[in-house]
Amino acid sequence: MPGENLSREEARERGRLLTVDGYDVALDVRSAVARGPEAATFRSRTTIRFRCAEPGATSFADLLAPSVTALTLNGRALDPAAVFDGTRIALADLAAENTLVVDAQCAYSRTGEGLHRFVDPEDGEVYLYTQYEPADARRVFANFEQPDLKAPFTFEVTAPDGWLVLSNGAQEGDAEGGRHRFATTQPISTYITAVVAGPYHYVTDTYRRTFEDGTELTVPLGALCRKGLARHFDADDVFTVTKQGLDFFHDRFDFPYPFGKYDQAFVPEYNLGAMENPGCVTFREEFIFRGKVTEASYERRANVILHEMAHMWFGDLVTMHWWDDLWLKESYADFMGSFAQVGATRFTDGWITFANRRKSWAYRADQLPSTHPITADIRDLEDAKLNFDGITYAKGASVLKQLVAYVGQDAFLEGARRYFKRHAYGNTRLADLLSVLEETSGRDLAAWSRAWLETAGLNSLTPQVTYDAQDRITELSILQEASESHPELRPHRVAVGLYRRLDADSALVRYARAEVDVAGPRTAVPELAGVERPELILVNDEDLTYCKTRFDEGSLATLRARLGDLTDPMARALCWAAVWGLTRDGLMPARDFLALVRRFAGAETVVGVLQSVLGQAEAALEHYVAPEYREQAAQELSAAALRELRLAEPGSGHQLSWARHFAAVATTEADLQLLRGLLNDTAKIDGLAVDQELRWAFLLPLAAHGAADEAAIDAELARDDTASGKRHQVRCLAARPAAEVKAAAWADVMESDALSNALVEATLSGFAQPSQRELLAPYAPRYFTAIERIWQERSIEIGMSVVRGLFPSWQVDGATLAAADGWLAERPEAAPALRRLVLEERDDLARALRAQACDEAAGPRP
Repeated sequence: MPGENLSREEARERGRLLTVDGYDVALDVRSAVARGPEAATFRSRTTIRFRCAEPGATSFADLLAPSVTALTLNGRALDPAAVFDGTRIALADLAAENTLVVDAQCAYSRTGEGLHRFVDPEDGEVYLYTQYEPADARRVFANFEQPDLKAPFTFEVTAPDGWLVLSNGAQEGDAEGGRHRFATTQPISTYITAVVAGPYHYVTDTYRRTFEDGTELTVPLGALCRKGLARHFDADDVFTVTKQGLDFFHDRFDFPYPFGKYDQAFVPEYNLGAMENPGCVTFREEFIFRGKVTEASYERRANVILHEMAHMWFGDLVTMHWWDDLWLKESYADFMGSFAQVGATRFTDGWITFANRRKSWAYRADQLPSTHPITADIRDLEDAKLNFDGITYAKGASVLKQLVAYVGQDAFLEGARRYFKRHAYGNTRLADLLSVLEETSGRDLAAWSRAWLETAGLNSLTPQVTYDAQDRITELSILQEASESHPELRPHRVAVGLYRRLDADSALVRYARAEVDVAGPRTAVPELAGVERPELILVNDEDLTYCKTRFDEGSLATLRARLGDLTDPMARALCWAAVWGLTRDGLMPARDFLALVRRFAGAETVVGVLQSVLGQAEAALEHYVAPEYREQAAQELSAAALRELRLAEPGSGHQLSWARHFAAVATTEADLQLLRGLLNDTAKIDGLAVDQELRWAFLLPLAAHGAADEAAIDAELARDDTASGKRHQVRCLAARPAAEVKAAAWADVMESDALSNALVEATLSGFAQPSQRELLAPYAPRYFTAIERIWQERSIEIGMSVVRGLFPSWQVDGATLAAADGWLAERPEAAPALRRLVLEERDDLARALRAQACDEAAGPRP
């Protein structure tokens, strides 16, 4: 990655000097169907028209390309060897008005960055798509790669005959000689331009809307995927959610969808969930389900569709000046995804899922040493790449949810409407948003912004309660705490819920509630004085604020005995999240959390919450249970999983969730024998359809425990000789418990760049198996020796995957912690982004050690 970075100061100076009037980009991708070296590059010819505020000044354009064929600036030929260094084109003696023409050979990508080329192993077809955020458009065409230099784009793509080609604008006329020309876009940033090309399966529909003034809006809709996935593609459901979202946002934003058509491309080997390219949104193709999935998977897909749609306004229409204010688009889109999901679609449990799953991501990120304010300090592009994290997305969305409660929904939405109209096709900063919200709410938001957007860290809220002789509350207060590293106490608007049983055998229900503004270290809740003693006090009932929820001793005892008796699904989800937080913080022994899962998870009605809890149980077993108790805990958990699998309603999403969980924690010979029987049809569980995806889920633990060899894995690939099957095969092969297998997997990733991003991910996933700690131990020192070289040699996307995926997280001991500390101490000059990744992994390791110490101190359990 040397030479590819761009600093904020460089971008600020270039933004001061230059104004971009337009791009004409012509790509010739006919080489994509060639074989051998000819398939490595494609022709890219770019014409940029721009102005310079200081004639005679010097600046630069961005381009990451193997070679430049020709360069002209204002009609004057430039010597590529003199002005192009592989990453930048030096531009000297600029005029007031300039035209730069760059003719280059750019490289197809196999890492998901730039123009990605994928060859489908099922039929040999070639598929292309682009992915740029934050700064990979320069891998495809010369440009000024920063978000504040917006401009209209006109794309022309020459492709093999018969290919479908899409870009941000609609195609103009029919393709002639394979040449597709697209309508000029509105002014947009480089990172959201897009091209998708190949023999894609394409489905169309139309969205129509008549506004109150009688004007009509027609938006052509498209949805596409590889031909090999067409039989699985439920485009009708995608279009249903799309139309519901467009209606919802039109009702609230009062700004018609501004980008003409709306294509949604589900593409292979995609690094992200999705990307908000206006008019041409891209998604990972795993959102097309090859087998049975739970309703939570459809809910997740709908949320992502709506998240990306919200970006059409928050991020595409109005864009941040620099990546410091990335939250201006991501936090809003994350909030709006759930807001629209609950308000417009069948997925009315969206806020429950948000509270239990999405916020867990934020809570983890906010307790890392790399935590940062929502408005972050982004020094350069490497910083930007790492800040697509749980704080920018989920914490930001949580804070916006609280802001809606603080200023009122009407004022919040009116602020959004003014924001769009005032800054359409422009760039903004934090102050621009706060100013419109202050206008519409009448509130001074400076203090709120300082507390919530401009400081890092996570507060804990704990109830403190006293009772009188009649068992009525004398005083209920909320204690607020912060960490030593981030001591800020914040204002919180919370609902406090009191729960009890109406009789000895009934469920836990809420019988009293009060809202209060928490401020400072202690806040009384006078409204609840005199109320009868509760069995459970929930201090963030309804999930109004962003905090760690703690419990008094009585409430925690109630949860240990009766968590599953809570009838309200939101309250139950919040309690599950809270006890998981206690476990991660080393305040609840991991085996106690697993006991709650064994006892109460079977009664969880919201399948998305169930899947989250089961995933947390797997993490607790693998990382937080003390080593001397791990084998017993694993056997108890797998036995409970099998019990719930047999008890679950046949054919239900809950049954499928328990089946996948059972496979993940299977450990005994009997467990493995059952998985083998389910694969070869000698065993059966009523209602459980073992489709191809579930077959791979069962085969992975068999491979990891040495119960399935290479021949068995290859035989499964023969059944499923597809791109998805290939990824599963690679994962299973790398999971086998043999020294030579691990050595080969390590070499495939660390000593070669031949694997695509998807196969790197599969290899990493298979390599690190929790049952193979001793086998993996020799790779810990090799990891710390190799990662700096990997970071320097590979793209940032692959570098991030390797540094995270191969960190020796299974070696939870003082020696590994000391090795991480030693690496950090000895390399203060290593790339800051690399140091951040290692520091985060080191922190997770230290957390696991603390949690294991807590579990060990609890002693044997009956």
